[in-house]
Amino acid sequence: MLGIASSLVLFACLGLGACRQTPNDRTTLTFWAMGREGEVVAQLLPEFERRHPDIHVDLQQLPWTAAHEKLLTAFAGDALPDICQLGNTWIPEFAALDALDPLDQRVAASVTVDSPDYFPGIWDTNVVDGVLLGVPWYVDTRLLFYRKDLLARAGYSEVPKDWAGWLEAMRAIKRNAGEKGYAILLPLDEFEPLLQLAIQQDEPLLRAQGTRGNFESKGFRKAFDFYTGMFSEGLAPRMSDTQISNVWNEFGNGFFAFYINGPWNIGEFKRRLPAALADSWMTAPLPGIDGRGGGVAGGTSLVLFRKSRNKEGAWALLEYFSEPAVQLRFHALTGDLPPRRSVWDDPSLAADPYSRAFGEQLEHASATPKVAEWERIANEMQRAAERVVRGGANADETLRTLDGEVDKILEKRRWMLEKEKSGE
Repeated sequence: MLGIASSLVLFACLGLGACRQTPNDRTTLTFWAMGREGEVVAQLLPEFERRHPDIHVDLQQLPWTAAHEKLLTAFAGDALPDICQLGNTWIPEFAALDALDPLDQRVAASVTVDSPDYFPGIWDTNVVDGVLLGVPWYVDTRLLFYRKDLLARAGYSEVPKDWAGWLEAMRAIKRNAGEKGYAILLPLDEFEPLLQLAIQQDEPLLRAQGTRGNFESKGFRKAFDFYTGMFSEGLAPRMSDTQISNVWNEFGNGFFAFYINGPWNIGEFKRRLPAALADSWMTAPLPGIDGRGGGVAGGTSLVLFRKSRNKEGAWALLEYFSEPAVQLRFHALTGDLPPRRSVWDDPSLAADPYSRAFGEQLEHASATPKVAEWERIANEMQRAAERVVRGGANADETLRTLDGEVDKILEKRRWMLEKEKSGE
């Protein structure tokens, strides 16, 4: 029979998930990872446990489709893990919930996590209201996949650096393609292509401390007009993803010459295009309105939760995943791009012509607005663009309406900031 003291310890540990111990008194660290990364990261854990024999990592793999809801449910039930992979656009949401543990002091004391070695845009996605809440695990940005042969046939040896030159190149490609082909594919059910162009502008997408839309600004209007103009000129088909039978086949057939997408598609194009086209495509940074391109800094980060009782062990695991050698192995396993510049010096990346363009663009990539409502706002932006492209809606009225819709979405954020200012 258990004594009273033993019973109290037992019940305390049953009520605290992070208090779990393995039979041999090793601390159990809970780690949630998503998608493909969740499947392969298990191969990196034995080395960590060898270095830390007092820690066992309990890895839970989550599908991306269920991850967000599971995280919110775990937050409500006080059952979040010790450490987690988190999409960097989700960080502001969990920051608003006060669920994340600040990491500034840990990074300052770390000999492993070297902030200047990270691409600045991806590092910035982890900073909310001046506080560091995550460390980038892998990074992505969307840029151009293009047919070198079709571009050369149009008289261009490389992708122009600015929008004006790129537009002329697309017009030349369209002339060669005739009525049955296009210069670029911009699926109308995706907000990402328009966002990549808009993020290049000097004016922010939200104004008034992220509490109101700024889509009537001159900067966004330039991006919006350039984007919708590609449809009105017939350079892009008025189609959604569901209307394209197979992106890779149509790219190989020459139905379009340019496609804006992310690094995960490097492997897909290599596998799916016929061998005869192996040397006929390449990647390039997105052209910029003034020659300096850029795009959105995407990817995922590793975070520690505020209520974790194993923060030291969780930080040790985060540092381990941040080591350049471990990041390089993670890249080899997944194809995900490392967020640290020094890792890109390895020949596996430095000599890869398809990845090189991503490294160039990541130097100029920027964070999206750091508000919990951002994904809703981005979808409203996409729907606004589709109304203009498909329905012929007036751009001025559409962007005015978009700002109004975004202001409604951000109403609670304005209310919260007002309460903070008034000290309530």
